[in-house]
Amino acid sequence: MRNILIGSALASALILAGCGGSEQPKESNKAETTPAAGSAAPIDEANAATVTGKVSFTGEKPKMATIDMSANPACARAHSGGPQKSEEVVVNDNGTLKNTFVWVKSGLPDRQWPTPSGAVELDQKGCMYGPRVIGVMTGQNITIKNNDPTNHNIHPLPKVNQEWNESQAPGTDPKMKTFARQEIMIPVKCQVHPWMKSFINVVGHPFYAVTGDDGSFTIKGLPPGTYTIEVRHEKLPAQEQQVTVGAKESKNVDFTLKG
Repeated sequence: MRNILIGSALASALILAGCGGSEQPKESNKAETTPAAGSAAPIDEANAATVTGKVSFTGEKPKMATIDMSANPACARAHSGGPQKSEEVVVNDNGTLKNTFVWVKSGLPDRQWPTPSGAVELDQKGCMYGPRVIGVMTGQNITIKNNDPTNHNIHPLPKVNQEWNESQAPGTDPKMKTFARQEIMIPVKCQVHPWMKSFINVVGHPFYAVTGDDGSFTIKGLPPGTYTIEVRHEKLPAQEQQVTVGAKESKNVDFTLKG
């Protein structure tokens, strides 16, 4: 009986020792105050910054080759004003470049950017892809249309995303496609019409633009910070610059690509 009482006393002492002493920090409280991976405070739109600029061309202006569509009368008839010219390097009248992709390559806060609900369109008209260069966010829909009276074949050639190759007959419903991973300048071809080319840029955030007929770009809604801005062209060397923007600030960053 004496041994039983001693054993019970020792057990009680051990239990009290385990429950006593200084309190340990509560891990649950620490977890509640630590942001989840990839999250960030909402962007203050009232203090968002803007980066603008132009992409110019220097060097001898390239001569755009004439595309021979004579083998496909349906394609040739779509260009009654004369043969279609190549769009590999389009220099605008003001010496700037069209179809250049401009994006924030690095410097953004680590967070999940919402995917736009609207789709970006890629048309096939006159046996040409249009636009030549598009930008979309990861997971955003791309609507691919065939506006020609002839068959087309859409064949993107990504390196990190999944490749696919599908035909599209005239008068059929648009195709809806997405890309899951960030990848810049994915070439797209048509295996029926080898001159058809387009480039899809897939970005994990909404801060990008494509230059148009005046070679300009605007990237809005940036949180204040220091960023690397990169320009990419299908034929010319890539170029990047660093820019720092404060709250509500607008900075101009121009690029010049040499032919």
